Amino acid sequence: MPEKLTFLLGGARSGKSAQAERLITQSPAPWTYIATAQAYDDEMRERISIHRGRRGEGWRTLDAPLDLVGALASLPDGGPVLVDCLTLWLTNHMLADHDVEAECAALVGALSRPRGPWFVVSNEVGLGIVPDNALARRFRDDAGRLNQKVAAVADEVLFLVAGLPMKVK
Repeated sequence: MPEKLTFLLGGARSGKSAQAERLITQSPAPWTYIATAQAYDDEMRERISIHRGRRGEGWRTLDAPLDLVGALASLPDGGPVLVDCLTLWLTNHMLADHDVEAECAALVGALSRPRGPWFVVSNEVGLGIVPDNALARRFRDDAGRLNQKVAAVADEVLFLVAGLPMKVK
């Protein structure tokens, strides 16, 4: 399969993850799902369970809430990869008080050199109201900057609305 980065953006419940799963399964298995979520409460554990339940045989899951660059580097060349999602990964780094700018630069560097068909999911958070607190505004701004940088290096960018993909790039 070709070395290609497809970036999928959309709002909450827009169908980004399901679309990414449909696209990746057009490549031969095995498929690697790199999960960035951390289950801090019952609601998040349920969300993770639903995502895992959608995937059948042929999937391998790697948990990479922080070391996404390392997880990508550990994979063999040519294999299809789905990263879900960048905004949770960004949140994890912000809450850990890491150097977000440096982490994002390293990730964009890794994503600019896909070694197979790679699919990366992120939330578009800039379409809503201006958040009422500094941390939420910083998250929105950092997520927007990260999304722009990933879109710039992506071969294809899809924006999901109501489960429908729109090709942006």
